[in-house]
Amino acid sequence: MRLRLTLLGSTLLALVGPPVAPAAEPNVSDGLLPFVEKNQLAGAVVLVASADKVLATEAVGFADREARVAMTTDDLFWIASMTKPMTAAALMMLVDEKKVALDDPIEKYLPEFKAATVLAYQDKDTTLLKKPARAPTVRDCLRHTSGMPFRSALEEPTLDRFLLRDAVRGYALTPLQYEPGTKHVYSNAGINTAGRIIEVVGGTNYEDFMAKRLFVPLGMTDTVWRPTAEQMKRLAKSYKPTKDGTNLEVIPVTQLAQPLTDPHRQPVPAGGLFSTAKDTAAFGQMILRGGTHGDKRLLSEAAVRELTGTQTYGVLGKGEGGYGLGFSTSRRAKVGGPAVAGPCGHGGAYATHLWINPDNKLVTVYMVQHAGFPGEGGRARDVFEQAAAKMYGK
Repeated sequence: MRLRLTLLGSTLLALVGPPVAPAAEPNVSDGLLPFVEKNQLAGAVVLVASADKVLATEAVGFADREARVAMTTDDLFWIASMTKPMTAAALMMLVDEKKVALDDPIEKYLPEFKAATVLAYQDKDTTLLKKPARAPTVRDCLRHTSGMPFRSALEEPTLDRFLLRDAVRGYALTPLQYEPGTKHVYSNAGINTAGRIIEVVGGTNYEDFMAKRLFVPLGMTDTVWRPTAEQMKRLAKSYKPTKDGTNLEVIPVTQLAQPLTDPHRQPVPAGGLFSTAKDTAAFGQMILRGGTHGDKRLLSEAAVRELTGTQTYGVLGKGEGGYGLGFSTSRRAKVGGPAVAGPCGHGGAYATHLWINPDNKLVTVYMVQHAGFPGEGGRARDVFEQAAAKMYGK
């Protein structure tokens, strides 16, 4: 009998072949692998979370292509302008406490702005200045409608040379480029000025306020202005396309002074933070929950509506997206209604990205270090976000 069963099993095996192992479940990062293989993307860490749970954290490619060091999920990235919504959220804590009002003029908190001027006329030989029709407000700082330029002439070649107090004095002495509230012109200077208001009103330096009121409560232990020696070991290298556009070459973080561990480097509210996917997601989840973390409320729902609702109607060009207070928004994200007014987030100079989507109830974090991409590498984020929506969206 044993022989007959063995022969029967052998016959069936010959007919149908050996057992097939179950197919591996797809990863949300699978679509990024072709970009890595084609040298269009060095590497990435991607994260998908719901309001209360991290659903996936994955790494592909290399943190250091030349040394063949694989990217890992706890690697550190310069998140650059993703700092802006964090600064805006911190300032809104003071608004919640009725210590700051969004429509107050900046000069109420920073008297150096009382002498603000705006360009009336300029050519190669002549510059005419005048008093602005209205003073720039705190809201203008956060939505990029203040009239301030991107940076002052003092902030060359890097953004982190001066104490925040001194950098903002430089902005106050720089003529506004247009009448406040009439245009939307992306401005680091405006967000940095908001950071200085946090210092003056909050009664402590900006760096300590951010740590005490935002990073520590959210458990963002890897979110720092100056990476430690240990964190530098986890810092992903930055890349740009080679001149012929067919490959990648290493670059430094060009907008910040070197070494990045230098204790004399100053925090930049508009773009100075380093962080991980996990830490950045914790901030995004707090916003998606309408301002809470666990049983603690960090921001009121009204503050989250202001942050995530489009504040730039009437000053945007045709085809442009929207901007809230420190957040990029969709045009339909009007202030009012649900706590999170609509899809919102922010990108960084080296292509990092946070997106908070109340429609599918997801937070997505895309961590790379690229000043441009060869070929179609710039499509990689869209590929990831589409996969995340398909696999985890409500």
